[in-house]
Amino acid sequence: MSQSFDVIVLGVGGMGSAACFELARRGRRVLGLEQFPLVHSRGSSHGHTRIIRTAYAEGPAYVPLAQRAFEKWYELEQLTGRHLLTECPCLNVGPPESEHVEGVRASVRTHQLAAEELSGDEINRRFPAFNFPAEYIGVIEHAAGFLYVEECVREHIDSAVSCGAEIHAEEAVRGWKAVGDGVEVTTDKGTYRAAKLVVTAGAWATKLLADIGVPLRVMRQVLLWFGTGNRPELFRRDRFPIFIADVPGMPFYGLPAIDAFGAKVARHYGAPELPDPTGVNWETTGDDVHAMRANFTGFLRGLGEFTKGQVCMYTVTPDHHFVIDLHPAFPQVSIACGFSGHGFKFASTVGEILADLVEHGTTKHDIGLFSARRTF
Repeated sequence: MSQSFDVIVLGVGGMGSAACFELARRGRRVLGLEQFPLVHSRGSSHGHTRIIRTAYAEGPAYVPLAQRAFEKWYELEQLTGRHLLTECPCLNVGPPESEHVEGVRASVRTHQLAAEELSGDEINRRFPAFNFPAEYIGVIEHAAGFLYVEECVREHIDSAVSCGAEIHAEEAVRGWKAVGDGVEVTTDKGTYRAAKLVVTAGAWATKLLADIGVPLRVMRQVLLWFGTGNRPELFRRDRFPIFIADVPGMPFYGLPAIDAFGAKVARHYGAPELPDPTGVNWETTGDDVHAMRANFTGFLRGLGEFTKGQVCMYTVTPDHHFVIDLHPAFPQVSIACGFSGHGFKFASTVGEILADLVEHGTTKHDIGLFSARRTF
């Protein structure tokens, strides 16, 4: 049986749920297809929290998108009555030659953002749980915080449905093709047609978007929680910021303790790159815990026993910038992939951008950096 819609969205995680909501609220007949149960833990949009920050080390072009994302998350909170974003300072820290810290400084200068620079000693005095070398440099900003990632996805889905969207869970896409000016999508349960297609398939973009010329790879990443030992007050969010530490060997990041599991820490990049998601081990191993503990022991005081772990995936591009564009061969298809481990915070803005691309083929947001046609 064939069914017709205005727009079909493939993948209803962070980006896809936001796209479904933005399109449905604009009056489009939307079908969202998700191969797993909704708000699942087999992709890139889970793990309880995600950092949102404004002084963006990855480039000044991201700053306006981050500022818009804050507005859109606050709007979603207002529409749903759910608390989705908690403000918390973000500390960016590293050696004097740190690429990450220099990137933050560039965004601060370009956009005249409020930020404060600290030496390693000043960081350690202000935040006693840290133990960074005196020569390290830190930049702290207050236009930052963390998102409750699963709740964000759930509220986008629920809001999309309330606007008339149809969301199918546990329905795997077998393939899609252009049919005239429209598209046809085949799943394990049926065939659907639409005027437009949005592909937000996360790591499965390695298969569903294999023809766009972007060399996507998949990276297993592990999120770990550790207890706060004898001084739990040192890891409260009023005394312990979000941090991103550009340290030799294994750059890592962390968030304050907001529940009984303790503080959350994870490496950023550095893991082997896989051709697709089929090779990902979804179990947290002893080696994962040992490697993380060995890495943070020199820089953090007071973290105790391992309490919880989760595995997620980065889908990475060679330059670690996103891909948000019209399909190079099919203008009726909009794509968003390759978020390279730093995309979720932008999901509320990406949903808006994708809705713009569907409706107009362009957007008011500057997405030139994310062209699928750029040279890799």
